[in-house]
Amino acid sequence: MKINNVADYVVETLQEVGVKRIFGLVGDSLNGITEALRRRGTIDWVHVRHEEVAAFAAGADAQLTGELAVCCGSCGPGNLHLINGLFDCNRTRTPVLAIAAHIPSDQIGSNYFQETHPQELFRECSVYCELVSSPAQLPYVLETAIRAAVGQRGVAVIVLPGDLALRDAPARAMSPVAGLLPAAPVVRPAAPQLDALAQLLNHGKKITLFCGRGCAGAHASLMKLADALKAPIVHALGGKEFVEYDNPYDVGMTGLIGFSSGYAAMLACDTLLMLGTDFPYRQFFPESAKIAQVDIRPENLGRRTRLDLGVVGDVGATIEALLPKLAPKADRKFLDASLAHYLDARNDLDDLATGKKGRKPIHPQFLAKTVSEAADADAVFTADVGTPTIWAARYLKMNGQRRLLGSWMHGSMANAMAQAIGAQAAFPKRQVVSFSGDGGFAMLMGDLLTLRQEKLPVKIVIFNNGTLGFVEMEMKAAGYVETGVELENPDFAAMANAIGIFGVRVEDPGDLAEGVERVLSHKGPALLDCVTARNELSMPPKIQAEQVKGFSLYVLRAVMSGRGDSVLDLAKTNLIR
Repeated sequence: MKINNVADYVVETLQEVGVKRIFGLVGDSLNGITEALRRRGTIDWVHVRHEEVAAFAAGADAQLTGELAVCCGSCGPGNLHLINGLFDCNRTRTPVLAIAAHIPSDQIGSNYFQETHPQELFRECSVYCELVSSPAQLPYVLETAIRAAVGQRGVAVIVLPGDLALRDAPARAMSPVAGLLPAAPVVRPAAPQLDALAQLLNHGKKITLFCGRGCAGAHASLMKLADALKAPIVHALGGKEFVEYDNPYDVGMTGLIGFSSGYAAMLACDTLLMLGTDFPYRQFFPESAKIAQVDIRPENLGRRTRLDLGVVGDVGATIEALLPKLAPKADRKFLDASLAHYLDARNDLDDLATGKKGRKPIHPQFLAKTVSEAADADAVFTADVGTPTIWAARYLKMNGQRRLLGSWMHGSMANAMAQAIGAQAAFPKRQVVSFSGDGGFAMLMGDLLTLRQEKLPVKIVIFNNGTLGFVEMEMKAAGYVETGVELENPDFAAMANAIGIFGVRVEDPGDLAEGVERVLSHKGPALLDCVTARNELSMPPKIQAEQVKGFSLYVLRAVMSGRGDSVLDLAKTNLIR
């Protein structure tokens, strides 16, 4: 089709690089773009109700497909609404292009209606951000933005005034896709670095592998490495979907929501090898062990803990180059002790995932485990920040086909349903399940309408505990009486039914399996409103003295302020199954 104006050029370029959909909310400053999309009909417009959802959805699309995803926001407030979701995309290292429409170009700097300074606003949540000020400039800015997003795995933003989008197209021809999207390189360390890493590992007696999402695609190589070193494998949350399955060396996750076995395997090792992880919590690293780190991004090396050796490289390629240099180990004592610890920890967690008819409320562990067992083998899960992430991390079973997305680094509420929209748009035939907290769900609840309007069969599972649960636990651990966390929720299932989405509410553990099956088997979008225990504790792998003191202080303050019923419910919830 003929390219008449700047907007046509933008859409044609996006089509050339394989973009299949754009998430956004229309506005007059975007009219040129939306009209170009309408006339061509080759790229779908996914109409969301809030631009923050568009950004989260684009990020999920890109994470699952590995390809460039696109979102749009109109000038002023539309741009501002994109920012939180784009922060998440950028911190997740996800290739997203954001088209931020701007006010008329001749009004910039005049305090015009809806005027902001987008280049400044987006600078911190992007790897590239530029204003297009003339049609001749567009091809260079647009192509640079695409290459930056894909090459640096982050967010690129082009700021496009609405009037400029309607001007005559630039004369410069588009680059073909081979020029727009050069193939990513495979990075292998040089021989001296591999030799140094092999020497460090060959000297180790009790080696632990600590794996993150940089291990994606390296599962087979990782198993060979663990076998050669007789090393337990601990994973960060981002590595769960890539590491946990079919893994005879798995000893669980570490961190505040991890397993005691994962924590112990890192603390007790004499050599720790970090593979593709930027795990941020320094208190979980060993103090006296030798530590080596392999990461594709040099700036990640040594950022979280002191290092004896840092190696830049792709995890899979580095392992394959390293294996011939290793002396295979035979002693399994450290590995077997770590595996035994993991088995005990796993059994203890599974013992909490139970429910009996008539014994209300439902334990969230039981809900998460029931959904995991009933969901499709290739289901995509998203999890809200807070307690839904805890239950997803501990009870969702990965198998190499399933995916698990969340706001692991940015830590934003309201991410789960928004990411589920992007996942379902990218994979219409796959089952997509959102683990939504009642607080997170309510924050962007308006986009429940997007599921119906866009015919996206997302399954929303709401952990309805009537509180901002993780915040409440943090208050108690610090010794404070919970304040400002209670949520007076509606019947979310009735609300869903009122807008044309199939909704089921479950309050009794005896009804849970049937409720989950009804929602997951429904052909269209569906919502499960599950009333779960408010005072369920998620015990960290190691309880610090400060936390014991804090909880003791909380109990004292709660009783003295007339909140003894909360203390009693806390005990009943966590001691009686």
